[in-house]
Amino acid sequence: MTPAGRPGAGGGRVAPTDGAWSVSDVTRRARALVEAGFNRLWVRGEVSGFKAFQSGHWYFTLRDAQAQVRCVMWRSDNQRATSPEEGTQVYVEASPTVWEERGEFRLTVRQLLPTDASGLWQLRLERARAALERDGLLDPARKRPVPPWPERVAVITSADGAAVHDIVSVLARRWPLAEVLLIPTRVQGEGAELDVLAALGVANRLPVDVAIVGRGGGSREDLWVFNSERVARAVAALSVPVISAVGHETDVTLTDLVADLRAATPSAAAAAATPDRAAVLPLVGGLARRLAHGLERRTELGRERLARTGDRLEATIREHTHRRSARLAELAAALDALSPLRVLERGYAVARDDDGRVLKRIAEFPPGRHFRLTVSDGDVGARAEGRPA
Repeated sequence: MTPAGRPGAGGGRVAPTDGAWSVSDVTRRARALVEAGFNRLWVRGEVSGFKAFQSGHWYFTLRDAQAQVRCVMWRSDNQRATSPEEGTQVYVEASPTVWEERGEFRLTVRQLLPTDASGLWQLRLERARAALERDGLLDPARKRPVPPWPERVAVITSADGAAVHDIVSVLARRWPLAEVLLIPTRVQGEGAELDVLAALGVANRLPVDVAIVGRGGGSREDLWVFNSERVARAVAALSVPVISAVGHETDVTLTDLVADLRAATPSAAAAAATPDRAAVLPLVGGLARRLAHGLERRTELGRERLARTGDRLEATIREHTHRRSARLAELAAALDALSPLRVLERGYAVARDDDGRVLKRIAEFPPGRHFRLTVSDGDVGARAEGRPA
């Protein structure tokens, strides 16, 4: 859009109407700016001019002493709300926008709560929930599975309440192998929030496999500590999976929402934290039988393998012995061929004196000397006669 009075083409001046915006352009741009500049927010004010149309949509004005703003609450959002009376002070959770057809700034209301004590608590709860959701702590993807065979279970609850008795009884019946570590804390009343935070800090330093956080039923006020944003964040920060069991089945707290698993009652939490030994025993028996069969089969295979090894070893020894025997026979034959006895068998004799020394020269046979002649089959006594020629 060219501002009025600026020189145009050809040295002339641009008319004020050149490049003017349409009403639709203005309202559309205003809506975009408003919606981009505001997140969903809580607004307090007095209801005026309330109208419920046949379509189910609500239209009213929210005002205070200095200003007012038009509001609409669609049927899909007002199903759980109570229609407010004229002059009622309320809290609304709304998204600011511009209604383009009328060029009107208004709030699109998502929730409407009265400003009494109940409404204030609900407002605090919704704000805390929104903060947790914004930080991803309500994301189902971050939830961790409960370990199947826990050895240590931390229980964070009142030492005097019925919840601890129910939890311990169920754990002892279902999985007596697990060690139960009770971390006592106040679960309602003044100071309970700090107590629960401290107990959660202790649980985070203990070598446990899973933690149970909970208490028995009660009024909204009794359960309120488990709607504390700080407590919910501490539960989410535990290093082990957490099972939350606060109140009865119909009670849902922020602690339930951030925990890895929500149980309807403390007894249900104990059951969810441990396997049932009655169901595990048949499995263990089956595993024992499979293990015994496996060991028996491995033993049989080892025996067969050993037998095959023994057969191969026996054949190897037999072959080795045969080769050695053959070689020994060859050596014996060679030695036998060189033996003096073989010479004697051919008609030769060896003369020896009484000490067994061989007589080789004529000078060693003086007349009358006795000596022995060794022939092929033994010795013969002999005596030299006369002097040799």
